[in-house]
Amino acid sequence: MLLTLRYALQTQTGLRPNNEDAAVAGPHLLAVADGVGGHAAGEIAAALAIEHLEPLKEGHRSSHLLSDLRDAVLQANSSIADRAATDPTVGGMATTLTAMLFEGQRVGLAHIGDSRAYLMRNGKLTQITKDDTMVQSLVDEGRITPEEAFRHPQRSLVLKVLNGEPVDPVFEVREVDPGDRYLICSDGLSDYVPSEEIAEVLRVSDPQRCPQQLIRLALNRGSHDNITCIVADVVAGHSGYNIAITLGAPGKSATVVSV
Repeated sequence: MLLTLRYALQTQTGLRPNNEDAAVAGPHLLAVADGVGGHAAGEIAAALAIEHLEPLKEGHRSSHLLSDLRDAVLQANSSIADRAATDPTVGGMATTLTAMLFEGQRVGLAHIGDSRAYLMRNGKLTQITKDDTMVQSLVDEGRITPEEAFRHPQRSLVLKVLNGEPVDPVFEVREVDPGDRYLICSDGLSDYVPSEEIAEVLRVSDPQRCPQQLIRLALNRGSHDNITCIVADVVAGHSGYNIAITLGAPGKSATVVSV
């Protein structure tokens, strides 16, 4: 069975002057990178991550689904190290990254940091990535509940990012079904909007409307961060979507949407 993607991508600076998020959505690739706040030139690190992934928008080239995805992520990390080594003004820059590479009835997933990927299948929303954060480690240890984690003042403190140092992102392969809907977002959404409210928006039939509605909801909930959302539907047959969209970092040149 031929499975293809119908997708939409939108980003907003929120209350920040610059957009440190970068993202790409294409026929085979969905990816969001969020330059880590408090690190120098996070928007450059995010842009480098997407720059290395973007060639995969037309699909993977190797015989193994994860090979190209893994190579692109590690090359992005090396580029961050090289840039920091030659330009001391961006030393310490870092980014999160969540990326999905689709081929046939499978998807390769790469993840590091606290940008998230969700799957809505048969009306049920599931978070399919795990945050690399201090708060998530407290949840794993049973010291706080997920509800307490959502309100925790240090919920954005990330433990693992692409920063030019040796890294160990999560790579996995998942099965894809017709009718699946995927959301990849930066924490400007997930830190402010509970999953049950995200699920309500994702039940809207048109994926083109979902990113803008999610961004509006995050702003209404007080998000002061950059907000980036990709929503993609898996459809049987040709979707008619064959043009990639790249938005976001670096800095003031970011393309944003009106909400």
